[in-house]
Amino acid sequence: MNVHKLTALWCFLLIFISANAQVFAPKNYPHGYFIWPVLAKHALAANFGELRPNHYHMGLDCKTDQHENVPVVAAADGYIAKIKIEPFGFGRCIYINHPNGFTTLYAHLNAFFPELEKYITDLQYKQESWKIFVDIPEGLFKVKQGQLIAHSGNTGGSQGPHTHFEIRDTKTDKVLNPFLFGLGLPDNVAPDIHQLAMYDRCVSTYEQSPKFYTLKNIKGVYTPVPAILIANTDKVSFGIGATDRVNGSPHSYGIYEAILSDNERPVVGFQIDSISYDETRYLNAHIDYKLRNGGGPFVQHLSRLPGYPEGVYKQVSGDGVIDLTDDNVHNIEIAVKDAAGNTSLIKFSVQRGSPTPSNSAPNAAVLPTQVEFRPGFINVFENDKVSVYLKEKSLYDSFRFVYKELNPAAGFPVYQIHNTSVPLQTKLMVQIKNALAMHPDKMVMHRFAGGKNDYSKAIYADGYYTAFFKEFGSFQLLEDLVPPTVTPVGFREGMNAAKLSRLAFVISDATEELENFTATLDGRWLRFSNDKGKTFIYKFDEHCLPGNHELKIRVSDCVGNTTEKMYHFTR
Repeated sequence: MNVHKLTALWCFLLIFISANAQVFAPKNYPHGYFIWPVLAKHALAANFGELRPNHYHMGLDCKTDQHENVPVVAAADGYIAKIKIEPFGFGRCIYINHPNGFTTLYAHLNAFFPELEKYITDLQYKQESWKIFVDIPEGLFKVKQGQLIAHSGNTGGSQGPHTHFEIRDTKTDKVLNPFLFGLGLPDNVAPDIHQLAMYDRCVSTYEQSPKFYTLKNIKGVYTPVPAILIANTDKVSFGIGATDRVNGSPHSYGIYEAILSDNERPVVGFQIDSISYDETRYLNAHIDYKLRNGGGPFVQHLSRLPGYPEGVYKQVSGDGVIDLTDDNVHNIEIAVKDAAGNTSLIKFSVQRGSPTPSNSAPNAAVLPTQVEFRPGFINVFENDKVSVYLKEKSLYDSFRFVYKELNPAAGFPVYQIHNTSVPLQTKLMVQIKNALAMHPDKMVMHRFAGGKNDYSKAIYADGYYTAFFKEFGSFQLLEDLVPPTVTPVGFREGMNAAKLSRLAFVISDATEELENFTATLDGRWLRFSNDKGKTFIYKFDEHCLPGNHELKIRVSDCVGNTTEKMYHFTR
């Protein structure tokens, strides 16, 4: 080979290597700065970026040896900056700010360390609210690395004992991948790739089922059968089903990165890092939502849907939609990585076959009774009974909107407003016209689909009742005149409660939407917890001294129906 050819070859290789290296810039997070936050065996129930309903999992779920009340410690020096207590979500949660510009978060906790526990209890009584999210003065609770800050629990949205741990950028509040800080477990196992899916991108992703290909794995390189895919359309994109593993663990975790190249040229990739909670619902644009909603597996798109901002994606030479109109063979490679750099590859080729007439148009024909909803636009449907309004950033891809009026056996009409195969980024506004309701201030809008029920107070104006929801489905107005019920658990009027450790009440309501719960003891506010939104519990403490007491419970639902109960007991 002469010098000129050799030089040209080296130039090509350098350009190719550089292009691959520049898809995502290297991370420069500090290693060795943070320690494991739980005094238990280092083991994970879930990692950062696992795919969950409507969100990415945004941290590490650190196992606590299947026990509660395991010591949780500060991962580094800093100060306690915030405390959150809520019935779902994080449950009881601590935020610690660190001098290097990062914040760590510890969730699903039981008791905080004594000084902090007292401080928060006093705040709850001052604000007369168990649910609380407060900033803590910077110098009040300084902590050292390894210092006890709380005991682990199972509070909030947790479904088993563990501690949820996050690392955030303090300024932006973006959540970062803790594995990139050296907190990962030993890992030399490459990701597993379970599915390869091909999409016809001349039609909406919500109006098709992808074509799946069987994969065979030879030394970490996966190839489909057949190795050359024939696509009967002008444009295609791809998706993968993939999980990761770490040494010695039976669990499957989320992958970190995937990059698609066409004829050795990087096109697009995604990387699961630096995601805010305002962005995490965009997971529904990152996966094949229709497939998952129908009971199928998680498949991650190797293309950015038109209504999705860049987010976790990085475009290099396109958005991931491959144009096949050149009739050439396109050699595709998908590199799938974990945070430790272990890599698996899919290699195959794709070529255009004979496009079918239905695939050649941007979308299949819209029927006269249907409306096409498109991302990036305000979308409206209305008739003389119903109005539907979506903001311009609500949709990720186009679809043909479906509407039906149903006749229930009794009560107000039911309106089917599309279906749950299409996700929404922002809330849907639904307006239903009705002038016959006897109690306009007691109207609730009910959304139901697939066994799930949501309720929202319906606001009346100009002949329409208006409410907002996160999903499509079937909608019906309901008149709610029934107040909540209050049921004591192991407690009764007039009893001697000296042997009880707590008071507990179950609150039930037809619409499942409580607006307020208030308890007073001898005229003073009493702190009842409400973990997981079920039973309201007060644990006896210094706020209930020995003697005779009067307990008043007052509960209201979303339309103002109110129940009051009075109990007398001796302590």
